[in-house]
Amino acid sequence: MTRSPQTFGADSEYGLLREVLLCPPDNFRWLPTSAISKATLESGAVFDAGAARAQHAELVAAYEQAGVTVRFLEPDPALPYQVFARDSSWMGPFGPVVLQLHQQWRRGEYAPVIRFYQDAGIPIWRMITAGAIEGGDVTIVEPGTLLIGNGEERTQIQAAEQLAEWMRAEGWEVRIEPIPGQFVHIDVLVSILAPKLAAVCTEAASGGLVRWLRDKGFEILDVPTEDAFRLGVNAMSLGGDRVISTRESERLNAAMRAHGLEVLDPDLSMFTLGGGGAHCLAQAIHREPAG
Repeated sequence: MTRSPQTFGADSEYGLLREVLLCPPDNFRWLPTSAISKATLESGAVFDAGAARAQHAELVAAYEQAGVTVRFLEPDPALPYQVFARDSSWMGPFGPVVLQLHQQWRRGEYAPVIRFYQDAGIPIWRMITAGAIEGGDVTIVEPGTLLIGNGEERTQIQAAEQLAEWMRAEGWEVRIEPIPGQFVHIDVLVSILAPKLAAVCTEAASGGLVRWLRDKGFEILDVPTEDAFRLGVNAMSLGGDRVISTRESERLNAAMRAHGLEVLDPDLSMFTLGGGGAHCLAQAIHREPAG
């Protein structure tokens, strides 16, 4: 059954979140997918599948506590990093865009995400065909403005331009921002927390990006590089001045609370050590319009 347009879509990162897409961590394990996970593996840290399941359950409980309906991708044994449900699609104001993932062990994620949207009755708006682009590199700054990260290791310029062209045709402003490859995705450097409030690693983000955000009236909560590399920027807004972060992101959590935000901070260490945080683990399915 096709849903009403009022039951899916997002025109911001901070509209009231009604429904979210996650993936059970049944097949998750650490792989050398990024500088972050490589550093973890080289450190001698040991992955604990039981801890990962318990932490993911805590994340699900946090969403449910916040009144968000949680939906799940069907986990595929061939897709160990599918748990980072942010990356296989992007939900925009016109519906979902199915993306292409760059690395061999993630390329097959298109299949379960297409099945999810078909089974959920949500029409797919577009499918990327020009190259690789991952959902962690696509951020709605505010209604009508999109930021796409381009580090080439994950998101290629041809695919970024394809998505940008579609959105510009709908009247949106789109900025494609080159990022250092070791930070994987733009959401490791920038997270939109609330209207005109962003967490940014200003040491690693370009001066042009920081000025662009400030020129749009954004207040910036600065996160140091060492924290960003541990997913200390990577927070997920629930809307209504509420945010899901991680227990390890102590400096950002304190700054958000000082700004009057309610912070839910489950322990997600098994996932942050593997290269992804709260924002990486979730894709919004339905947010109340902010624009």
